Amino acid sequence: MLSHKLEAILDVYLAGYKRTNGAPQVYLFENPENNEPIANRTIQMVYSDTVQFAGIRKKGGIHTLRHSFATHLLESGQDIRTIQVLLGHSSILTTMRYTHVSADRISRFKSPLDDF
Repeated sequence: MLSHKLEAILDVYLAGYKRTNGAPQVYLFENPENNEPIANRTIQMVYSDTVQFAGIRKKGGIHTLRHSFATHLLESGQDIRTIQVLLGHSSILTTMRYTHVSADRISRFKSPLDDF
């Protein structure tokens, strides 16, 4: 699932990458010296630096992005089964642990008993 906005940002990234290092050979974000993916630790450091730069004080690691993605999909009306497929979970129970429904969303639900 690739948004049009992200696609435009990636186009700019690739254009800049080509000017400085040539094009990525295998991976979108790769080490230009050996064409291997960048290290997990590098991703964690970029995430940490970005959180600090943005002034975000809330605790949470990079895996929080995955949880937030699932929660936002659910809160925007996407069904849990589709979210399961997008996250690559074999069990719906795993997906349910990823999705956190806000109290505000719960308060907007109407009880089926109100229809009687």
